[in-house]
Amino acid sequence: MAKITRKPAPRKTSVPKKQAKPVAAKPKAPAKKSLKAMKPWTPPEVHEAFSRFRKANPEPKGELEHVNPFTLLVAVVLSAQATDAGVNKATRALFAIADTPQKMLDLGEERLREYIKTIGLYRTKAKNVIGLSAKLLSEFGGEVPRTRAGIESLPGAGRKTANVVLNMAFGEHTMAVDTHVFRVGNRTGLAPGKTPLEVELGLEKVIPAEFMLHAHHWLILHGRYTCLARKPRCEVCLINDLCRWPEKTV
Repeated sequence: MAKITRKPAPRKTSVPKKQAKPVAAKPKAPAKKSLKAMKPWTPPEVHEAFSRFRKANPEPKGELEHVNPFTLLVAVVLSAQATDAGVNKATRALFAIADTPQKMLDLGEERLREYIKTIGLYRTKAKNVIGLSAKLLSEFGGEVPRTRAGIESLPGAGRKTANVVLNMAFGEHTMAVDTHVFRVGNRTGLAPGKTPLEVELGLEKVIPAEFMLHAHHWLILHGRYTCLARKPRCEVCLINDLCRWPEKTV
């Protein structure tokens, strides 16, 4: 039998892989100037800013309608994640029949929901309003407490609620920081901070005592009607020459 010889199979020549083209690095967007790094306002500048606010609006008023400290407390609790106008629309009829903790308890949670159902989170808020009414009667003699700790102990009431009530109902020099005040404090560089508490403490530190009674109202109104979130109206801003915002349009 003839011997069969097998030829070795030809080796495959390896084709060199194409080297990936280096990806050009995207140019980094210029970093925005940190508000923390901005030049702080000087005391004369702060005094000038609030002097202008006072001259333009000597007696600013909160826009939540109320008839006494209790209805103010309820209105502020209801205003969380809601507009003042929306709250007022619901509470006009409510406060006509339930303007005390006892009357609110007598109304009851189910009927209360019917009055405030146009407000966001109305079920939770109704439960809180009934709860705080009961606690006011059982622990505070039916009166709104005049301390931050007392108000914060009530269902649905936090630090901002306490600051608003203490300021508007009892004339305390407190600084309530909502989304508007938080934005103004940071954007202008007046009191930059990462949290509402940081902004609150920063504002209390720099604002002279003579302005503190109305300061949070001036800042709220400034943020609501002038220093808007998306399109700030820098051209009509009372303090545009003092503002530290690098993107201001004047």
